Amino acid sequence: MRNRFVIGNWKLNGSLSFNAGLLKSLVSGVAVSAGKSCGVCVPAPYLAQAEAMLSGSAVGWGSQDVSRFDTGAYTGDVSASMVADFGSRYAIIGHSERRATFGDTDAMVADKFGQVRKAGLTPILCVGESLAEREANQTDRVVSRQLKSVADRHGVESLQGAILAYEPVWAIGTGKTASPGQAEEVHAFLRGLVKEWDERVADTLPILYGGSVKKANAAELFAMPDVDGGLIGGAALVADEFLGIWNAL
Repeated sequence: MRNRFVIGNWKLNGSLSFNAGLLKSLVSGVAVSAGKSCGVCVPAPYLAQAEAMLSGSAVGWGSQDVSRFDTGAYTGDVSASMVADFGSRYAIIGHSERRATFGDTDAMVADKFGQVRKAGLTPILCVGESLAEREANQTDRVVSRQLKSVADRHGVESLQGAILAYEPVWAIGTGKTASPGQAEEVHAFLRGLVKEWDERVADTLPILYGGSVKKANAAELFAMPDVDGGLIGGAALVADEFLGIWNAL
C-alpha cells in the first residue's frame, strides 16, 4: 500500500501576512487521514513561520530546494541540515525551474538528493520533459535519465521513503494539463523502471503528478492507478483550490 500526498510548492511567492492567512486556512481544513499526507514547501525565509503555525497540525512543511553542500563558503545557499532545523519534513529537488533557470544538472540533483537524505528529510525528486522532447517522443528517455542519475549515485534503495514527482515542463504554469491517460502512462513507465531495479521499492514509491493541477481536474488525475497525489504550484496559493485538491485525494 502506497502513501498518497498533496504537496504545495509556493515557489517565489508569499509574505508574512499572506502566509498567515493561508496557513491558518490549511490548519483548519486538513484533518489527519490514514495513508494520506499534506504539506507545503515554502521559501526558506518562511520556514520558521511554517513551523510556528503548522506544528501539531496535519500539514507538514519543507523547502523548495537545498544546497549541494553541507557547510562552507557557498554564499546564498541553504543546506538541508538548516532546513531540518526548522522541523521540516520535505525538500523538493530537481524541479524543472531549477534545472532550466538555475542550471541544475542531473549530477547536481543527485548531490542534493544525497544531502536531503543525510539530513533526514523526505526528498521530492522531480522529473519531466519539455514540449520539444515530448513531441520528439523522448519522454521516456528524459525521465529515465533523470531518475537513473540518482539511483546510480545512491543506489535504488535510496528511493525507499522518497517521493517521485512527474512534472511535464510544458504543463507547469501554462494552464495545460497532461490528460489522466498521459500522466498514467509516464507514471507507469517510471514505476516499471524502478521495478526492474527493485520490486519492493517500486511497489511502495509514491509518484505524484504536477502540472496545472486544480480542484476541477484533481479527482480524475488521482483516480489513475499509478498517480499517488499531486505536487501543486499556483493552486497551492489559494486555500479553496488547495483544499479542494486535498479533498479529491
